[in-house]
Amino acid sequence: MADAKTPSWQGQRGEATRLILLRHGQTELSVQRRYSGRGNPVLTEMGRSQAAAAAAGLAKQFDAVAIVSSPLQRALDTAGAVAGQMGLDVVEHPGLIETDFGEWEGLTFPEAAARDPEIHARWLSDVTVPTPGGESFAAVAERVSAAKDELLARYPGQTVVLVSHVTPIKSLLREALGVGPELLFRLHLDLASVSITEFFPDGGSVVRLVNDTSHLR
Repeated sequence: MADAKTPSWQGQRGEATRLILLRHGQTELSVQRRYSGRGNPVLTEMGRSQAAAAAAGLAKQFDAVAIVSSPLQRALDTAGAVAGQMGLDVVEHPGLIETDFGEWEGLTFPEAAARDPEIHARWLSDVTVPTPGGESFAAVAERVSAAKDELLARYPGQTVVLVSHVTPIKSLLREALGVGPELLFRLHLDLASVSITEFFPDGGSVVRLVNDTSHLR
């Protein structure tokens, strides 16, 4: 990383706070490709294996000072595997929780589209549209950004592992890249994948890695 005297290749100065973004492992709902938001499925056996592999890989590469997780069980169990490898405790943060899919929770894409065709079509192109009884992607981005600001203030210039879900991780990548909402609909993130962002004291940011699953091979 750049020090206080030497700018990075992007021109930022100062020590960046590195956020290692880990998606949780497999659950039964992810196997069935169902909307899984505030519901609380546990990891499958495969999911536990994915979490263990990710934990081992991260522990070999990074010296993190904290592990911060969504309060949902699938994320906590994944974070617990990382904590065991790194010798750290898991800190829960509600800002990292997945999108509230409301009445679509547990439905497949075709089922939700058939149930609410007009809203579903709008939701796929407009981040301000909430799911019925749930949350919009814009609302997710707002709370995730607030969580990010809080963590940057708490762990300046250090490396932190964040264990979360598809939409919060995409929201952080989108903010780091400074791009539009299209990223939410076009970027794929695998289960137990790792992405890395860095945020600098002067407000700059970079993305160093997206959707790495080499630890699962």
